[in-house]
Amino acid sequence: MDLKDIQNLIKFVAKSGANEVKLEMEDIKITIKTGAEKTETTIVQQAPMGMPQMSLTPQVGTSAPVEAASTEDKADSAESKYIEITSPIIGTFYRKPSPDKPVFVEVGDNVSPDTVVCMVEAMKLFNEIEAEVSGKIVKILLEDGTPVEFGQPLFLVDPS
Repeated sequence: MDLKDIQNLIKFVAKSGANEVKLEMEDIKITIKTGAEKTETTIVQQAPMGMPQMSLTPQVGTSAPVEAASTEDKADSAESKYIEITSPIIGTFYRKPSPDKPVFVEVGDNVSPDTVVCMVEAMKLFNEIEAEVSGKIVKILLEDGTPVEFGQPLFLVDPS
């Protein structure tokens, strides 16, 4: 089972509404749990020959309480019509394929579902992240080189 299969399994479980899914094969055990708070935990254990078992447990990002202000409420209602492009994996966010290349997308660019919008590096593998929606990029939520969590919003897209 490769990283792409694990990512697809996580997406499937998140969309299915299941509380817990366990998958055990000869050399890998995967447990994906979702709680009442929609918090997702993924535990991957793989035991290659001669190696101790690895356990990867993503930490769910927490945010500090924010005081409500009328300007923030207006911004939230304006941003509620936008679709978020989220990170399907934990890793490091990159806007460019390499330091000497141009960025994948800028604010104002139109994207289609198969448009690559960024890369997320996880365990020395660079994963191209596609928009999966059609629309116009209205906001880039992270700086280049920023660590990202599973499900963390990366871009806001206006679908209209």
